[in-house]
Amino acid sequence: MSEDRHRMGGLDSEARATTPELGGASGGEDGTTEVKTGTTTVGLTAAEGVVLAADMRASAGNMVASKNARKILQVHSSAALTISGSVSAAQSLVESLRAEVRLYETRRDTAMSLNALANLTANLLRSGNFQIVQPVLGGVDDEGAHIYSIGPGGSVMEETYAASGSGSPFALGVLEGEYDEEASVDDAETTAARAVQSATERDTASGNGLSLATITDEGVDIDSYDRVENAL
Repeated sequence: MSEDRHRMGGLDSEARATTPELGGASGGEDGTTEVKTGTTTVGLTAAEGVVLAADMRASAGNMVASKNARKILQVHSSAALTISGSVSAAQSLVESLRAEVRLYETRRDTAMSLNALANLTANLLRSGNFQIVQPVLGGVDDEGAHIYSIGPGGSVMEETYAASGSGSPFALGVLEGEYDEEASVDDAETTAARAVQSATERDTASGNGLSLATITDEGVDIDSYDRVENAL
């Protein structure tokens, strides 16, 4: 588990971004709640699409609560979201996004753009109901491949690659050195897997395999691996 701790009594929304899956809180003497953080998710663009990757460990305090946590969820015909934060809040966010996308596309008879989807996600987070979730949104539309890093307070930043969770400093080190915007989707998958692998080597809150999503104009494909090495 990550050594980082946050006091919930005075916790701002950005700090809540790393609240772990399945809770992990304990009460303090002053009535505040102490929370340890943990997870690793990454997203990067490639020449013909987007790759998202995440570890599969869900933690609750010092315990590994699940070894098969799904941290990449499809929210659009050609987009998916990685989650770091509370499972309940993330699941609620995803269901809200899916419903809003269906409603938008039914009313307008056209696919929602990735920019619109990113801003919809940010607006939901800004509402205050999901401020313990920090997603990385990735997808493909008529304008190409997109990765958005979305803060729990509703900030939106389009990036060529991004990471979230307690293992993100280690993952970003790999992405900084290996990212290539002209890489094929297959090569981007290898880079994403290596980024998560680096995090699991040093961040004890991340581990137990790999979820790997490839997103192209043909749709979203999400695979799971018991060991990161199996995806390399």
